[in-house]
Amino acid sequence: MDPFRLLELLILGAVLAGFAGLLLHRNLFFKVMCMDVTGSAVVALFVLVGARSGLRSPILSAAAGDPASAGQGAWADPIPQAVILTAIVIGLSIQALLLVVITRLSRIDPSLDLASFDTGGKR
Repeated sequence: MDPFRLLELLILGAVLAGFAGLLLHRNLFFKVMCMDVTGSAVVALFVLVGARSGLRSPILSAAAGDPASAGQGAWADPIPQAVILTAIVIGLSIQALLLVVITRLSRIDPSLDLASFDTGGKR
């Protein structure tokens, strides 16, 4: 089996595990952690897709103009890498915000069960 195909299957398993955790857990803290697992797996998928064209980092070296260094392998696509850096920062900030909100909610109900916060439209 192709190593890229195996990694894709493992990453898909991580995405599905995180998504299943989002659906099955009732604890808010576990939901945030499952969302983080899903986001990390999606980041890994994008990195894997960016590495399909090659594994060398697109950084210029001192021998950039040297024709002997041109045949050392294909370059990795830098666009998914830049997008992923942005996604990692946004995901981290969302997770930090959610954990602060959950910490504040734990003062109301320490079990953090989703049903205990449901007001049913009543105030």
